[in-house]
Amino acid sequence: MPNANRGSVGFQSSEFEQEYSRPSKSQLKRESTALQKLGQELIDEARDRVKRVPMPEDVRDAILECQLIKDHEGRRRQLQYVGKMMRSLNEEEVALIQKTLDSWKGASKEETASMHALERRREKLLADDSALTDLKAQYPAVDVQQMRTLIRNARKEQAESKPPKAYREIFQILKQLQAPVSRDVTEEHDESEDE
Repeated sequence: MPNANRGSVGFQSSEFEQEYSRPSKSQLKRESTALQKLGQELIDEARDRVKRVPMPEDVRDAILECQLIKDHEGRRRQLQYVGKMMRSLNEEEVALIQKTLDSWKGASKEETASMHALERRREKLLADDSALTDLKAQYPAVDVQQMRTLIRNARKEQAESKPPKAYREIFQILKQLQAPVSRDVTEEHDESEDE
């Protein structure tokens, strides 16, 4: 038979539950690990890229220092220090760093796609003589005689299994043709016309 008094002792069971106004230890650990990983991503980047990331100087110095350390244990300790420095940043600074890293990842995908397109064009130039005419139509500044010589040399290198010197030169020329004129150069040109 159930006890009629059970549960009716004058208090509710929710009275003893604690109300937390701060994040749990698990949440703090997840945030700390995420910042540590962000620091590791920065360490894995090239030094000149890291120098361009908008962040406080002391954090940048810690990251650049970690890149120089080769000793495993020393690098691990420096990485922990970088994580500590990253935790000192406010949310806006962390978001700005993350945005910069994300833009690099997107840019690298675009760069890879661009390089693949250049490689396909180079293969087309080697396979089909009419591709040079198409290239001349798209880029009137291209030196057709030089390209013919390089194409002929590249075909010869492939046939004789020689090092691909001309093959690489074709790629470099295509890369230069495709490179857009930087805004700084056009802006300087516009300013000089105004004077």
